[in-house]
Amino acid sequence: MPDRVPFPTPADDRAGIRRPLVFGGIPEAEGWALAPITPRDRVHFRADRELPLEQFGRELPDGVSVSYDQGDGLYRVDGACGSAAVLADWVKAWCAGQGITTIGLRAETNVRRRAPRDLPPDFLNDLCRHYGPVSLKRLQRNMSTIRLHLPDPDDLGQQVFEWVLKAVAQYDETKSVPFGAFLATQLSKWVHDLGRNAHGRTAADTEHKQQKAIAAFMAEHQRRPSEKELAAFMGQSVATLRRNSQTVATLNGLRNLQSLDGAPDATEILLPDSSEAPDEIMGEAEQTLLSHALTAACQPDPQARPDQRAGQPNVLGWATWYLTTWGGQTKTQLSSDLNTSVRNMNVYADRVEKALKDRLAELAD
Repeated sequence: MPDRVPFPTPADDRAGIRRPLVFGGIPEAEGWALAPITPRDRVHFRADRELPLEQFGRELPDGVSVSYDQGDGLYRVDGACGSAAVLADWVKAWCAGQGITTIGLRAETNVRRRAPRDLPPDFLNDLCRHYGPVSLKRLQRNMSTIRLHLPDPDDLGQQVFEWVLKAVAQYDETKSVPFGAFLATQLSKWVHDLGRNAHGRTAADTEHKQQKAIAAFMAEHQRRPSEKELAAFMGQSVATLRRNSQTVATLNGLRNLQSLDGAPDATEILLPDSSEAPDEIMGEAEQTLLSHALTAACQPDPQARPDQRAGQPNVLGWATWYLTTWGGQTKTQLSSDLNTSVRNMNVYADRVEKALKDRLAELAD
């Protein structure tokens, strides 16, 4: 049986030969050849605040370009092969001069990419007009996940076209894989990354694995598994499953977090209280005050766009602060338990710290 085709294919003619897609008057295969994918050196980084992108781009060295992924807040600076170390130093120096702190900066060599703007404009426009609606249709089965992060249809439409352009930049036509098939694979990954970017890689992955395991067990046994059955099915101890389930429960609760101030449409989420944190760890009054402040510090920034990390609850930051401050765990222990790096935990915890200081100052007043 032939493999399932992920996207609609061009109509066949009467001789049974598949006609190639044509964009802007150029057959698709010829269009890719006009701007072949090439190797380059790249510097990836995030920043503690948004860069003035136009100014940054103007001051880049000749032949160097910058792109910004709004979905994960990642900046990418591309230059000629062999320039990675120089570019990394330049970016650090420029950001320091602007009072901006870089986060997770790393240099990578021989990255194969193309700049979408190098394709003929009519070719690129027609290609996006074709694959944008097709991508939306492909994503229908993921819509419940997508709406958690992109509830506005306009934001979703914009995100889909950004994903198409991202796939254009990464597509390697020399590997004999149709662009439609490549795009379908990437879309599945990028939808999952919405949750990973918003809530932390570990929490989102844990939830995904548990949901898959429960679905597989139910398909086999026609009922939901007990705690012991699910732990055995996933190859985990019951203690590990319970810990991971608590992470998933926190994730699901914070997804709906709106405000602690009781706005009309707000949903107040009460995080672990004195029944879960003994008085000897934290006094009841202090615990209520501080956990509310921590929760407020982790809620979405109402001024952020929906596709920005600041527009999503900071679950990993909350877990890092709560479990290391009142749960008696070190970051090293927590890093092992959550299967994530201490550096990644620090990135999310630093975002909490800034908001928490402001919140505690308000409470003190």
